Amino acid sequence: MHYAQQEYSVRLQWGLPAVQHLSAQAAHCVIVDVLSFGTSVDIACGNGAEVLPYRFRATGAADFASEQQAILAAERSHHQPSLSPASLCRLKAGSRLVLPSQNGAALSLVSESESTIAACLRNAAAVADYLDTMGGDVLLVAAGELEADGRLRFAYEDFIGAGAIIQRLRRSKSPEALAAEAAFELARNDLERQLQYTASGAELVARGFQDDIALAAQLNLSACVPVLDDGAFRAGREMAAA
Repeated sequence: MHYAQQEYSVRLQWGLPAVQHLSAQAAHCVIVDVLSFGTSVDIACGNGAEVLPYRFRATGAADFASEQQAILAAERSHHQPSLSPASLCRLKAGSRLVLPSQNGAALSLVSESESTIAACLRNAAAVADYLDTMGGDVLLVAAGELEADGRLRFAYEDFIGAGAIIQRLRRSKSPEALAAEAAFELARNDLERQLQYTASGAELVARGFQDDIALAAQLNLSACVPVLDDGAFRAGREMAAA
């Protein structure tokens, strides 16, 4: 495939088609969904919980959560566990959370890489260090946003989130990866304002979820590396041991 970037160790592509066609060609598939799946997974796993990704608005979610002895996350709420990162800050260790998402969760479920990682700005440095320790080629997938008609929309927050990871990796990088790194370097000193003026951020502000943006803009605050294992994201054992 002309867009596979196979000559580089660090690659960047967008959305579901990238995961479907390219994840099997990389040791690691890093799903970057800053607003909000990646940030939510980081916070939940950082608290010692497990996150089970689930397709957005797919049937059977309640039954699946019951079978897994898990909490079913709401779409976005201030008052119960949901796709809102702020709602997960008090999630208890040992909890299991079924987290539907039309972007991050959907991409995670189709990845064929040896390891699939949920990433955001909060855990960018931890994810990069984990990748350096583990070795192997890396495919970073910026989740983007899906329009109502199913078309994929560029999401600036995911582009700079990927760039935050890429800038710490010391391997050959594709032009697309280098572009994300450069975008992050330009934005890194003003992340919260940058995020709140994106299309996704402006929507969250309008809906009263400004706290989610503040959490998502916290760069390198988390040491958690959520790795997908048997259908659930858990903090990577190597990082947990550290």
